[in-house]
Amino acid sequence: MSLESPTMQSSAEVWYMKEIRFGTEPSRRPIRIITQNFNGPCSFIAICNILILRGNITIEPPDRQAVSYEHLCQLVAEYLLLNCPDVDISSALSIMPYTQKGMDLNPLFTAATSFRTGAGELKLFEQVGIELVHGWLVDPESPEAEVLTRTAGDYDSAAMLIADADHTAKGQLVVGDSDEPQAGTSGSATLSEEDRQKIEDAIVVRRFLDNTRSQLTYHGLFTLANTVRPGILVALYRNLHLSVLYKHEQALYSLVTDFVFLKEPSVVWERLEDVDGGSSTFVDSDFVRASPAGGDFAGQTAEEIVHAESYAPSDLALAQQLQAEEHNRARYERELYERDLAMRQAEMVTKKDKRKGKKGCLIM
Repeated sequence: MSLESPTMQSSAEVWYMKEIRFGTEPSRRPIRIITQNFNGPCSFIAICNILILRGNITIEPPDRQAVSYEHLCQLVAEYLLLNCPDVDISSALSIMPYTQKGMDLNPLFTAATSFRTGAGELKLFEQVGIELVHGWLVDPESPEAEVLTRTAGDYDSAAMLIADADHTAKGQLVVGDSDEPQAGTSGSATLSEEDRQKIEDAIVVRRFLDNTRSQLTYHGLFTLANTVRPGILVALYRNLHLSVLYKHEQALYSLVTDFVFLKEPSVVWERLEDVDGGSSTFVDSDFVRASPAGGDFAGQTAEEIVHAESYAPSDLALAQQLQAEEHNRARYERELYERDLAMRQAEMVTKKDKRKGKKGCLIM
C-alpha cells in the first residue's frame, strides 16, 4: 500500500528538463536532458538521457520545460518499434516499471560489466543497446582478491557469507566499527576447521566492503578508464544509483542530473578523479571547469544576485551546510548497507532454524 497522496505521486512522475550542448562538430547541438528530483527513478532517467544524447529519441517542442513518465515510455516504445524489430515491445513495456521503482542489481567484484540479477532485470538495457558498467572491483593483486573470488564473487554472496559466518560465530563477527572481529573468539576451540575458515574469509570480505563503501575502487576506476570507449555513452551503477558515464579525451565524466543544478548552465558533467569524490570537479558542455553563478543564486540576474547577497549566509556557513549534507548522505548510505546486511543475516538464521527443525521430525 502506498502512503503517498495522488498529488505526490503525480509530481514524482514529472521531471524538469535542462538545456546543455552535446556532440562533436559539426553535429554539436543544444539538447535538453532530464533532471532528477529526490524521488526520481535513476534507472529510467539514465536510459532516457542516453537515448536523448544519442539522438535516438527527441522530446518536442525543443523548449519544453518538463516531461512525464508516460510520455517518455511512449517515446522509448516508439524507438524500439521502429529500430529494433526483434524486440518484443510488450515485454519491453512490462520491464519499464522496474526501472521506475528500482532495480535489483548485484555487481560482481571481478568484472566491470558483470552483474547477477533476476530474469529480465537487464533486458531493457540490452534492447536499447546500452551497456551497464560498475567500478566496484577488487584489485587482483590485493590480499582480498583470492578470498572474494573463491567465496563471494558478488555483493549478495558477500553479504550472505558474512551473515552465515556471524551465525556460526554466535554474533561475534558483525560488531561495531570501533571493533575488529577476530576468528579466534571465545568458544572458537569448539569450531570445526571448516567453520574457522568461513569466519576468517568473512572477516576479509567484510573488511573489503567496509573499505569500499563508495562502491568504487581505484582498480575499478582504472578499469573503467580502459574499458569505456571514447564518445560512447554507458550507464554507471554506483551507490544504488545509475548515472550516465562518458569518456572525453581519456577522462571519465558523469552527467550531472541533480535537480539542484537545473539553473546552473555551467554544471553539466562531473569528472571522476577519485573514489570518494573529494577531488572531482564540475565542467560545462565544453568540458571546461565550471564557474556556476553560485548556490541559491543560480540562474538569477546580476541585479538579483547583488540584492540577495545582503541576506546570504557567509561562505563559512555555506561550507558547513554543504559538509553537513554530505555527512548526512554518507550516514544514510551506511544505514542502507547495515540494514541490508542485517536483513540477510536474519534470513540466514531463519533458514538454519528451519533446517534444524526438519532434522527433529520423524516420519512414521
